[in-house]
Amino acid sequence: MHDKLFEHLEQKIALSESEKEIVRQYFVPKKIKKKKLLLQEGYVCQYMTFVVSGLLKSYNSDAKGKEHINQFTPEGWWTSDMNSFFSGVPAQYTIDALEDSELLQITADDFENLTLRVPVMDRYFRLLFQNSLIVKERRLVNAHMLTAEEKYRQLLESNPGLVNRVPQNLLASYLGLTAATVSRLKKLVLFQ
Repeated sequence: MHDKLFEHLEQKIALSESEKEIVRQYFVPKKIKKKKLLLQEGYVCQYMTFVVSGLLKSYNSDAKGKEHINQFTPEGWWTSDMNSFFSGVPAQYTIDALEDSELLQITADDFENLTLRVPVMDRYFRLLFQNSLIVKERRLVNAHMLTAEEKYRQLLESNPGLVNRVPQNLLASYLGLTAATVSRLKKLVLFQ
């Protein structure tokens, strides 16, 4: 399982064999079945999670129980409620599995110890957090500025396989559209 993590890390940083061994010590493997919760909104997030295989989603639920999807997390991506993970406050998101998934998890204390013991990991996480912030800012702007078709096309461009793995109603929630609109856009793009 750790090999997938190392492949991912080595896209940004170089790790020696001894550093890999240290990294390996801090990440705990976990398997989660489809539809099972990884994190419940209102509880403190104990882990930052790397997805080795599978697919997760993070979302908020409104007073009527409707899910508002914040993120899909396929293999090779990270997920967490970062505010909760780093500050210990209750999580704002629920995270659950859309597919059976294999994960690697690290606690906040282990995260701190790892970045002290392997300083290049501190650089990796800084780059990860920078990129995450850029993506979230872009998504916020695009939510207000792009048409429905532009939002759908951008999703296809950035995550082409996601459309085939995620039900239309969940894609609609993520894009801030109705399921009928996503269905229409899917047909429109297919026939172009």
